Amino acid sequence: MKKTPDMKTPIKTKIRKTPSAIMALVALLFVAASVAPAAEPKELPKDVTRVPVVFAGGHDTVPVDHGRPVILIAAALGVAPEVFREAFSHVHPAGPGSGGPTDAEARANKAALMNALGKYGITDDRLNAVSNFYRYPPGRGNLWKNRPATANALVKNGAVIGYEITDGGAGYSSAPTVTVPDVKGAAAKVEVSYGKDMETNGAVSSITVP
Repeated sequence: MKKTPDMKTPIKTKIRKTPSAIMALVALLFVAASVAPAAEPKELPKDVTRVPVVFAGGHDTVPVDHGRPVILIAAALGVAPEVFREAFSHVHPAGPGSGGPTDAEARANKAALMNALGKYGITDDRLNAVSNFYRYPPGRGNLWKNRPATANALVKNGAVIGYEITDGGAGYSSAPTVTVPDVKGAAAKVEVSYGKDMETNGAVSSITVP
């Protein structure tokens, strides 16, 4: 049986025959990187190197939410942030130093949430799972569950020509900033995606050169 060449063969042949196509190929493959946890590194031209980037921030919240990562909670529940905010407006949190809500207060708050969210198909079990997942752990300065993203900058002649994501991470409530060590003026536009899967909710989905 005649062996059908895979997709890699014509690409490699084209690079050997037309060196000028290298930059176009790199731009096509790497300028817009998508979420790919533990992605298999792609072969690069000899004059392009990988430099691990540094992520910072990405956990900002809207002032009206008082520190709650509503964008993550709402996405995990499958509703718009405005829907969850409206539902939570009927909740009466325990005051500072109160030691938490009483059993009666907790039941009333849960009933208020389910009253507003039940019509969207959200069950009590799902609300509990999402609320517990994004709950702040005890201790000053702690954060809800999250996983840092990892990525590489693709550098040619001292300039960044693209990025590749190796792990989109999770738990980003806003776009983190990206810096590239030893590369001055490196710019990156970062996008974050949200969805019901809490293990990938709030993942870095794209890093592009502006």
